[in-house]
Amino acid sequence: MASAAANPFSLMRRTCCSSSLRALVNSKASILPSNNLSSSSSSCNPKFHFLHPRRSLCRITASFNEEASAQAAAATVEIGGPTIFDKIIAKEIPSNIIYEDEKVLAFHDINPQAPVHVLVIPKFRDGLTGLGKAEPRHGKILGHLLYAAKVVAEKVGIVDGFRVVINNGPGACQSVYHLHLHVLGGRQMKWPPG
Repeated sequence: MASAAANPFSLMRRTCCSSSLRALVNSKASILPSNNLSSSSSSCNPKFHFLHPRRSLCRITASFNEEASAQAAAATVEIGGPTIFDKIIAKEIPSNIIYEDEKVLAFHDINPQAPVHVLVIPKFRDGLTGLGKAEPRHGKILGHLLYAAKVVAEKVGIVDGFRVVINNGPGACQSVYHLHLHVLGGRQMKWPPG
């Protein structure tokens, strides 16, 4: 999967996860009651009281990396340069497009969090770096994004059960400051999310 290598967030997540898992296996470490990983397994401080099975370590480490990525992205949002989504819209970066019209583009996420994970983005940012930046003038595009999410769900066969997620700001781990919807499905969703 060559396109996955192009995403620095995926690489960072995989690298940290692999080294943390390796350290865990080598040291036979476990989560301590103080809620810290042993110093040999990771430098992050997870929010969970237990760790089982090994895959959970990757999930905790990936969560830490996503938080760090979100903080880094938030620090550069004021620069206002083109985002990775602008490059996908311009077809400078390849993507697996599911749906496209004059206003939106929908494509598979290269780091899926569900069997079906599609991103729906507006083709023109118009100041919409996140939902928190929405103004009354954005009402039409916001409605169209939700309609496009439904069309995408139909196209990929998950219309009977899907979730739409919008991350806003670093506290929600938004890592690309170009408003986007995550359409997730293909498995039973749990509540509460996150």
